[in-house]
Amino acid sequence: MGKVIKEWAFIIVLAVVLNFVFRTYIAEAVTVPTGSMLPTIQLNDYLAVNKMIKPDQLKDGDVVVFYPPLKGHENERFIKRLIGKGGDTIEIKNHALYRNGKKVDEPYISEPMDYEYGPVTVPQGKFFFLGDNRNNSDDSHLWPTPFVDKDKICGKAEYTFFPFSDMKKF
Repeated sequence: MGKVIKEWAFIIVLAVVLNFVFRTYIAEAVTVPTGSMLPTIQLNDYLAVNKMIKPDQLKDGDVVVFYPPLKGHENERFIKRLIGKGGDTIEIKNHALYRNGKKVDEPYISEPMDYEYGPVTVPQGKFFFLGDNRNNSDDSHLWPTPFVDKDKICGKAEYTFFPFSDMKKF
């Protein structure tokens, strides 16, 4: 009996360690608790998040998981679309997004923006995020400090895997 317990204990400890390493450094599943990314991501969708990507590898338009620069929300993870990186100038005018003076085509947003913002220049090492449901998203355009530090980036959402009817790659 003691031999069986030792064997199972080793397997359980190994499984826990491997799970911890995988979720901390490689990938993790997260759920989406709000409608800020509608229509791209539905409420309670499960996303696979790539944690191996470095912040400098992110591209405009990527869906990213990060910790926001908001008092009282420092331990919450947000999921938004990357709009600007260090050096980019962001402006919202005439119901459209402009990056570095050029209008950005955004087929993924739910409706045109009903607000104006900027222009602001994103500092080096920082990021600017907006939800796809622009008029109903708590994002950079509303925050007192609109920029997210690169060390607050958790990873890039790669795809929705559940529910199966919502499966898609970003």
